[in-house]
Amino acid sequence: MTQHFDPTEYAARQSRATAALATHDLDAVLLFAPESHFWLCGYDTFGFAMFQCLVLTADGGLHLLTRLPDLRQAQLTSTLPDDHIHIWTETHDSNPATDLARLLSDLGVTGRIGFENATAGLTDHNGQLLRAALPGLIPVPDLIRDLRRDKSPAEVAMHRRAAALTDDALDAALAATQAGAYEGDILAAMQGAVFKGGGDYAGNEFIIGSGPGALLCRYFSGRRHLDAQDQLTLEWSGAFARYHAAMMRTIVVGTPNDAQRRMHATAQEALAACEAAIKPGAPMGDVHAAHCAVFDKAGFGHARLQACGYGMGAIYNPIWVDFPMFTAGNPLLMRENQVYFLHMILMDSDAGLAMTLGHSVLVSATGCERLSRHDTALLTR
Repeated sequence: MTQHFDPTEYAARQSRATAALATHDLDAVLLFAPESHFWLCGYDTFGFAMFQCLVLTADGGLHLLTRLPDLRQAQLTSTLPDDHIHIWTETHDSNPATDLARLLSDLGVTGRIGFENATAGLTDHNGQLLRAALPGLIPVPDLIRDLRRDKSPAEVAMHRRAAALTDDALDAALAATQAGAYEGDILAAMQGAVFKGGGDYAGNEFIIGSGPGALLCRYFSGRRHLDAQDQLTLEWSGAFARYHAAMMRTIVVGTPNDAQRRMHATAQEALAACEAAIKPGAPMGDVHAAHCAVFDKAGFGHARLQACGYGMGAIYNPIWVDFPMFTAGNPLLMRENQVYFLHMILMDSDAGLAMTLGHSVLVSATGCERLSRHDTALLTR
């Protein structure tokens, strides 16, 4: 009753995943990433913070091992039948990896077994328990992640709904931003717009910083009121059915100075150059190179970052980044119907000025499409 896709969508995903197992010559894969669970069968929980594993076997079978508090969560949100949901025994000295080993034995799984090892869903402690209970596991961090990068029409629709919520949040922020405004009120308006639109919590906190805090790219605790002349950096994402479409903006409170106008104009040029570099079959490194070329030519090499964006998808905490990132030399080829977040970030510590500009895009057959309805003009209040 809370699944966001129809049975044919899940069946297609499971078929693709089973084919990937055959390609890797695996008899099963142990999935610890919550994104993999959600994508394959709709299972939606923050219970991955403990120990849980979705087992996909070579014949397409799906079995979940989780804690008792997530039993009804799995029954309500996933496509799994009750007899495919297994509960590990929880005591003060539990070792759920041994329960997983018994489950695999009961399922008759032997031979080559892969596992996801690059996810917040498998801590180092649990990973050590896993290797001790099941020696010889084969790391396959990108097996499901690579499949998730290519969005179905139904998933693209989810990203569009997320982007609409992202735009709504920006509208709310602009309405609340003025000299003297309290950062907490701005955040409340942005998050409220997402919730009122039927959206979810994003995969990480909304980033807000003014004054010197505008030069930070991370959320931090503490709130202030905006000065008559100020700068406010925001990075946020609407989320619908866990799908994201992030944006980033720096709003100038008061009158922009010449340096801020030049920083913004350069960020606009860099964003357009990055968009022009996005096309099916082109490497992600081309986008990063375009970003660097514009900023470095304008003399902002000292103020730019070493990456200019990353993939978007249905993502869980602690961050909404769906790897990989637009970094130097990244050879990964972009494909149609993938979604990316582009962020042009200038943080000039010497001048004490920030300027950011970013939004999410969909890779089209010939290039890319902006998912936001907002333009890229300099925002002032």
